[in-house]
Amino acid sequence: MPARIKTRIDVALAKVCRHCTVCNQARRRQRGAAFWFVTKIERGACPFCRAYERVHGRKAHEPA
Repeated sequence: MPARIKTRIDVALAKVCRHCTVCNQARRRQRGAAFWFVTKIERGACPFCRAYERVHGRKAHEPA
Protein backbone atom coordinates (compact mmCIF):
# COMPACT_ATOMS: atom_id res chain seq x y z
CA MET A 1 0.00 0.00 0.00
CA PRO A 2 1.60 3.30 -1.02
CA ALA A 3 2.15 6.03 1.54
CA ARG A 4 -0.44 8.77 1.52
CA ILE A 5 0.75 12.20 0.42
CA LYS A 6 0.44 14.87 3.11
CA THR A 7 -1.75 17.73 1.98
CA ARG A 8 -1.78 21.28 3.29
CA ILE A 9 -5.08 20.52 5.00
CA ASP A 10 -3.55 17.52 6.80
CA VAL A 11 -0.67 19.68 8.01
CA ALA A 12 -3.03 22.41 9.21
CA LEU A 13 -5.25 19.93 11.06
CA ALA A 14 -2.20 18.24 12.62
CA LYS A 15 -1.02 21.63 13.84
CA VAL A 16 -4.29 22.06 15.75
CA CYS A 17 -3.74 18.67 17.41
CA ARG A 18 -0.16 19.56 18.23
CA HIS A 19 -1.35 22.63 20.17
CA CYS A 20 -4.43 20.95 21.70
CA THR A 21 -4.35 21.11 25.50
CA VAL A 22 -5.85 17.65 25.98
CA CYS A 23 -3.54 15.96 23.46
CA ASN A 24 -0.48 17.72 24.90
CA GLN A 25 -1.38 16.52 28.37
CA ALA A 26 -1.78 12.97 27.08
CA ARG A 27 1.56 13.09 25.26
CA ARG A 28 3.40 14.42 28.33
CA ARG A 29 1.92 12.36 31.15
CA GLN A 30 0.97 9.07 29.42
CA ARG A 31 -1.68 8.41 32.05
CA GLY A 32 -4.81 9.94 33.53
CA ALA A 33 -8.10 11.20 32.17
CA ALA A 34 -6.63 13.10 29.20
CA PHE A 35 -4.65 10.07 28.07
CA TRP A 36 -7.71 7.82 28.34
CA PHE A 37 -9.87 10.34 26.48
CA VAL A 38 -7.42 10.82 23.61
CA THR A 39 -6.82 7.07 23.16
CA LYS A 40 -10.57 6.48 22.91
CA ILE A 41 -11.51 9.29 20.50
CA GLU A 42 -8.43 9.76 18.32
CA ARG A 43 -9.29 7.08 15.74
CA GLY A 44 -12.99 7.69 15.25
CA ALA A 45 -14.14 11.12 16.28
CA CYS A 46 -11.31 13.64 16.07
CA PRO A 47 -10.18 14.77 12.61
CA PHE A 48 -7.23 16.59 14.18
CA CYS A 49 -5.88 13.42 15.82
CA ARG A 50 -6.26 11.47 12.58
CA ALA A 51 -4.38 14.17 10.66
CA TYR A 52 -1.65 14.18 13.32
CA GLU A 53 -1.17 10.45 12.79
CA ARG A 54 -1.00 10.87 9.00
CA VAL A 55 1.51 13.72 9.15
CA HIS A 56 3.77 12.58 12.00
CA GLY A 57 3.47 8.82 11.64
CA ARG A 58 2.48 8.21 15.26
CA LYS A 59 -0.67 8.35 17.34
CA ALA A 60 -1.72 11.61 18.96
CA HIS A 61 -1.11 10.23 22.45
CA GLU A 62 2.38 8.83 21.80
CA PRO A 63 5.30 10.88 23.12
CA ALA A 64 7.35 12.88 20.66
